Amino acid sequence: MKTVKRLFFLILFFISISLNAQNKEQAKALLNEVSQKVKSYDNISIDFKYALNNTEENINQETRGDVILQGNKYRLNILGATRIFDGKTLYTISPDDEEVTISSHNVESENSITPSRMLTFYEEGFTYAMDIVQNIKGRKIQYVKLTPIDSHSEIKYVLLGIDAQTKHIYNLIEVGKNETKTTLTVNSFKTNEPLSKAIFSFDEKKYGDYYINKLD
Repeated sequence: MKTVKRLFFLILFFISISLNAQNKEQAKALLNEVSQKVKSYDNISIDFKYALNNTEENINQETRGDVILQGNKYRLNILGATRIFDGKTLYTISPDDEEVTISSHNVESENSITPSRMLTFYEEGFTYAMDIVQNIKGRKIQYVKLTPIDSHSEIKYVLLGIDAQTKHIYNLIEVGKNETKTTLTVNSFKTNEPLSKAIFSFDEKKYGDYYINKLD
């Protein structure tokens, strides 16, 4: 009887390993499709809703924003400020403070989900597995759970919602180790729009009355 039980558990063990491996391969294949689709566009324009929630700290913030992406360049408008990254220099324009902060490099952490990486951040540094499927307003959204490989990461996990038909990212839910949940939901997703040549450029002459804060 013990031999039968042992054999039964061994069979379950190997089945679970097989299913887990299959799950990872499915997640990898889906993410590859999303990545290839994103990289096929010359540029991407996104309008989005951004929500930040932490029940313990009683924090609930919600706002809207938009971002234009082209390669590693971006122009982001959120919370009344504009951030422009031209591939080398990051400009943060704050009309409320009448200040422009200029950094000679992108000071954001390589491990953070920055605007230029928001559609491809998952390609490195995460393990992944298929998660739930939801029907949202008639759209089939397949979630993939991403877990940081770095045990010191402040991110607990990320749920990436992917439209099963278009292979575009519908939303991104990041849960921190401090239980702060950040949700970015795409309201509109446009590609290959005609862009001004100056869209990723900063013209200091337009901000003559602003304090220019140049960081090293």
